[in-house]
Amino acid sequence: MNSLVNIVAFGIAGAVMMAALIGLLLIASGRNAGRPVRILFGAVAVVLLLMVPSIAALNLLAADPSAGFGRALLVAFCVVAIVYATNVALIPLALRRAAAARGLDRPAPLRLTPATLLGGLIICAALGALDAGLALAANAA
Repeated sequence: MNSLVNIVAFGIAGAVMMAALIGLLLIASGRNAGRPVRILFGAVAVVLLLMVPSIAALNLLAADPSAGFGRALLVAFCVVAIVYATNVALIPLALRRAAAARGLDRPAPLRLTPATLLGGLIICAALGALDAGLALAANAA
């Protein structure tokens, strides 16, 4: 049950942080922000995807020392997947705003193919493994 609590709590926290980050990006894009702002938001998003799932896995390992890499990976993967789903849901808003800023009627359609979603899940699994490894290393120290 502790794993589910970690997934829900940290998944919601990560999703809210990512939604806030996308909201800030929408505000900054309305001011004709340049490339450095987009790079900064991308870097913050990567830090968010590394820190929140790592903390969730570390919380699991601290509460249950017998939980191994597998359970830590599961928790981290699920948290990353929730944040990924938030991105998939909110990115069309950012695309519409960017198209409106350029004077276009509507942006190019965002095609979510099964291959795109599978690629996203593979990236979620890789980030989950990295986050679980970071949590195990931090827990061992």
